[in-house]
Amino acid sequence: MKPTIRPNNINFSSGPCAKRPGWSLAALENAFLGRSHRSKTGKAKLLEVIELSRVVLGLPADYRLGIVAGSDTGAVEMALWSLLGTRPVDVLAWESFGKEWVTDITKQLKIEKTRVFQAEYGYLPDLTQIRFDHDVVFTWNGTTSGVRIPNGDWIADDRKGLTICDATSAAFAMDIPWSKIDVATWSWQKVLGGEAAHGMLVLSPRAVERLESTTPVWPMPKLFRMTKGGRLVEGIFTGETINTPSMLAVEDALDGLKWAQDVGGLPTLIARSEANLSVVTAWLADTGWASFLAKDPATRSCTSICLTITDPAVVARGPEAQADIAKKITALLENEGVANDIGAYRDAPPGLRLWTGATVETRDVQALLPWLDWAFKQVS
Repeated sequence: MKPTIRPNNINFSSGPCAKRPGWSLAALENAFLGRSHRSKTGKAKLLEVIELSRVVLGLPADYRLGIVAGSDTGAVEMALWSLLGTRPVDVLAWESFGKEWVTDITKQLKIEKTRVFQAEYGYLPDLTQIRFDHDVVFTWNGTTSGVRIPNGDWIADDRKGLTICDATSAAFAMDIPWSKIDVATWSWQKVLGGEAAHGMLVLSPRAVERLESTTPVWPMPKLFRMTKGGRLVEGIFTGETINTPSMLAVEDALDGLKWAQDVGGLPTLIARSEANLSVVTAWLADTGWASFLAKDPATRSCTSICLTITDPAVVARGPEAQADIAKKITALLENEGVANDIGAYRDAPPGLRLWTGATVETRDVQALLPWLDWAFKQVS
């Protein structure tokens, strides 16, 4: 039968993600609009984003944190172009965005001593093969595959190279061991539900030392330059952005960070995301038509849950049938006003993708799942 209970918030997009519970336009009333972001008040707003992010995440005191252009993509590319080139590189890829960093390193920067470790969607590469006298580039959570790194135990404490981590759908929802990370990036529009604008860039003291001791052999665009005269441009890490940010998006980012503090900080954010994953896990144990794309339970994401259609009758009809069923489910539930944006990423295997990060209420996930069962029966 058609379910009668609907999610209160029907937005399950993986970016921009659902706004925090109770959000309204009133949250933006104090936005610093029509004024220079370089004024005293403008810089203070930007610095507040930096400092609140540092507090919520529990970053080490000697780590730099700055706001940079181009969302998470810009932050990752800024790190790659600024820091790589002095050591061989090991780059890991098990979904769409990791593959983009492979392209940057091998085809744009053309670093010859690069080892690429790739895995099919649903799996991680063999982490035991990574060499930490090399620089290592990886995502913490595969947003388009639903596969995450379970912990940082595989990362050497006595490493010689830098670890560069794209953490955009993991920061604020997963336990990241900062002592294992030299560079990390994320974007406002992920776990805390901000709108698209700038990215965030974390640098460890080792990363700063690399920046100040080496000069890239390739031309550096203005947006990527973090040093001047061989010294770090400290203003980037105190609210002096390289280009103009949206102060409306800045206000939204502040709202999400303040909400995070109010609900209990990082432990609560992680718990909310994990509770959502648990609900989906229990549902999949009973349903017979879908499964996690991530094969190993230890690697299943608690933010970007990717599902594949495994009903035997549909599988027997081939991948095109699986893709068709997934598209029909997505369209049907959007038309019913139950779920927006739950289709798999365009480069990923056919299926569904549910964003279940910290701003998503568990009761909304619980309300959605019977609708998935109903929709599958309607379209199959």
